[in-house]
Amino acid sequence: MRVDDFDFTLPEELIADRPVTPREAARLLVVGDEISDHLVGELPDFLKPSDVVVFNDTKVIPARLRGTRRTAKIEVTLHKNVSSDTWHAFAKPAKKLKPGDIIRFSDDFTALVSQKLEGGEVVLAFSAAGPLLMEKLMVFGEIPLPPYIGSIRAVDEQDKQDYQTIFAKDEGAVAAPTAGLHFTPELLQRIKDKGVDCVATTLHVGAGTFLPVKVDDTDDHKMHAEYGILTEQVADRLNKCRQEGGRIVCVGTTSLRLLESAADETGHVHPFKGETDIFITPGYKFKAVDILMTNFHLPKSTLFMLVSAFSGFETMQNAYAHAIEHKYRFYSYGDTSLLYPRS
Repeated sequence: MRVDDFDFTLPEELIADRPVTPREAARLLVVGDEISDHLVGELPDFLKPSDVVVFNDTKVIPARLRGTRRTAKIEVTLHKNVSSDTWHAFAKPAKKLKPGDIIRFSDDFTALVSQKLEGGEVVLAFSAAGPLLMEKLMVFGEIPLPPYIGSIRAVDEQDKQDYQTIFAKDEGAVAAPTAGLHFTPELLQRIKDKGVDCVATTLHVGAGTFLPVKVDDTDDHKMHAEYGILTEQVADRLNKCRQEGGRIVCVGTTSLRLLESAADETGHVHPFKGETDIFITPGYKFKAVDILMTNFHLPKSTLFMLVSAFSGFETMQNAYAHAIEHKYRFYSYGDTSLLYPRS
């Protein structure tokens, strides 16, 4: 399909730069046979005891670093871990870098540019490794807020809490699984009190999720790979849910992409550990997911293509038009939606 088909005009004032408080007070647009307006706190009303809700327990790390190469200022955003001391990163300005360059973040914390790739991407070998590297990131790094928030305001201390879900456990993401940001312990308890099971998967969200689609046709776009883990125990629980007539409810496109990567053509979910670069566009046949909770995405983004595949292209065009008309808040800190599959 043409990438331009997924374009829409979003008023800038609808881009959320802070989450609402409490988190479950965000608005929830339910999109099925009809479109209706609700609050996230009403989510349990749409769940059944036979359902299983799937979260992403990845934890965002301070993946944005500012340093110098000689006298030039360089900003890097880590997006894929390769080894204990090596990461793929997006660099700005990348044109100032070449293999062999040293980027200095402090007197005792540097990175060697070991490779220069396409699209502003570099491979960095750090002077620290493993837990010590993570300690350095905690000191010198900052939470990598999405570009559209960074253009509105600077990162501050509040973002360290706001840009992390209550499920965050496994360090490695450089972007939050934003649908999960709406959950509070109280909301989670009300879901469990209804008899609904909740399980966790891990998909380390990469900075590639914010990259614009630069091709004209979706067939020509290549997704950046992200690392995910789905355990045997979780796979068994999801398969049992389906066998007993329950529904699998994914919180976020990250959980959905991991489940769809782990499922075979019959819908049976297998344990998964590795990278996925699955790219879902209209025409894709979903195998493992029945309901999707997800925030509102950027025009012409791979995620808007995904939700258009899930609920139908025209349905999502209408849903986003409704959201804009009724002033829903968009993107990572914005409101959210509950999507049912296309008929």
